[in-house]
Amino acid sequence: MQAIQNIWRSRVSDRPAPDADDGVGSYSVEVSSPKPQTASRFAATPLLIVYFFVAVIAIGTGLLMLPFTQTSGGATPFMSALFTATSAITVTGLVVQDTATYWTRAGQIIILGLIYLGGLGFMTIATFLLILIGQRMSLTHRLLMRENLMIDQFGNLVRLTVGVVLIATGIQMLGFIALLVYFYLFLYPAGEAVWQAAFHSVSAFNNAGFLAFREEGGLLAFRTDKVALGIVGTLIFIGAISYLVIIDLARLARVRRFSRLTLNTKIVLTATAALTLVGFAGFFALEYGNPATIGGLSLGDKLAAAAFQAVSLRTAGFSVADLAAARDATNLLSAALMFVGGAAASVAGGIKVNTLAVVAISMVALIKGRNQAAAFGREIPRSQVQRASTILMASLLFMLGAVLLLSVAEPEFGALSIIFETASAFGTVGLSMGITPHLSDFGQALIVASMIIGKLGPLTIGLTMAQRPDRDAYRYAQERVTIG
Repeated sequence: MQAIQNIWRSRVSDRPAPDADDGVGSYSVEVSSPKPQTASRFAATPLLIVYFFVAVIAIGTGLLMLPFTQTSGGATPFMSALFTATSAITVTGLVVQDTATYWTRAGQIIILGLIYLGGLGFMTIATFLLILIGQRMSLTHRLLMRENLMIDQFGNLVRLTVGVVLIATGIQMLGFIALLVYFYLFLYPAGEAVWQAAFHSVSAFNNAGFLAFREEGGLLAFRTDKVALGIVGTLIFIGAISYLVIIDLARLARVRRFSRLTLNTKIVLTATAALTLVGFAGFFALEYGNPATIGGLSLGDKLAAAAFQAVSLRTAGFSVADLAAARDATNLLSAALMFVGGAAASVAGGIKVNTLAVVAISMVALIKGRNQAAAFGREIPRSQVQRASTILMASLLFMLGAVLLLSVAEPEFGALSIIFETASAFGTVGLSMGITPHLSDFGQALIVASMIIGKLGPLTIGLTMAQRPDRDAYRYAQERVTIG
């Protein structure tokens, strides 16, 4: 706990200048080396993160195509390997081949490694590797890392990065121990218990949704197992609220005052609670009497299943119900929640709860006739409102385009199934109504693109906008446009 508090103090040690208008602030940066560092244009661009993910996807695809990675011993088809590698590195969980039966243990280990890397993110991994080999972080690297973690400081990024890696690994280790004890005592022999606990602790915390259970139906076999669902659900929730919120909550144990939390933490917790409550109430009410999902369960098991679905369906892709048999209203609600996703700077995808909350707060402010968006007694910078609105609109336009293309390419599937599958891919959730394995190569390629853009698109837009100057070099004369 003391280590986490030290990390937090290092995070808030630098404060923005009072005249900052974008929430970032001004800083004086000391350069210890007498030689100025000149970053290449390749390294300076936010697309560096995209390059990394594409490179890792290519490596993962090549490895998964090797004969020893699948149970039949033959070479894996290119599209199956590409789809699986992309789904793993973007921590989505959509699959075209059953993870437990199609892939060998070696193939599952490759998938697990991709999930771990994808959950940490490129900038965290790159910074951590630089620390290990004793290299200095350039100013460009600090800028990218700062925006990647959604913080407002340049200093102490080294300590914060180490803290993120240690926190992520530590939580996954705790989840592994909890699952190992339960699996070994009640379900599996020692060797299988170790593997199942390791795989699912990493998959759950990183909100990946991959399953290695050999039981028929996968997680459906655990729908009444409240202990297993409780451990997995807790890991999902922690992974989806972001590392910085975890650090802030650890600080709360010392200060014991909600008001002392950062505005970001308050918004994340409030929005997450609201969306989880909507998901729980909606799934429970809509599926209560559906015998194909949870209708045949006892009241206690129905409540547990609905609670697990509410936590999982926004970000993780684990499911204790056959969503292909769920009601249309349930799947529409699920698609909307998947589109939102988890918190910014977390392992989750989607537009993020922060984005939705900032846009909603801004709308309320405008409706009330206020010029500035504010929440919890703090004003939100106009530049962040613009960034959130841009991410929301760009994401909606991409979703619309992807759904239209899939509808044309896959006319045999209904519109709801296509919307659901696209939202699941964009939100890097991994829930499915069962159509993904039956899509054509073009349809699967569209889902692959949706997973990559859902994982990196909002972050790339945010990084690009953050690197632009606060004021334009020139402005045109104003003229009003009729609206509404």
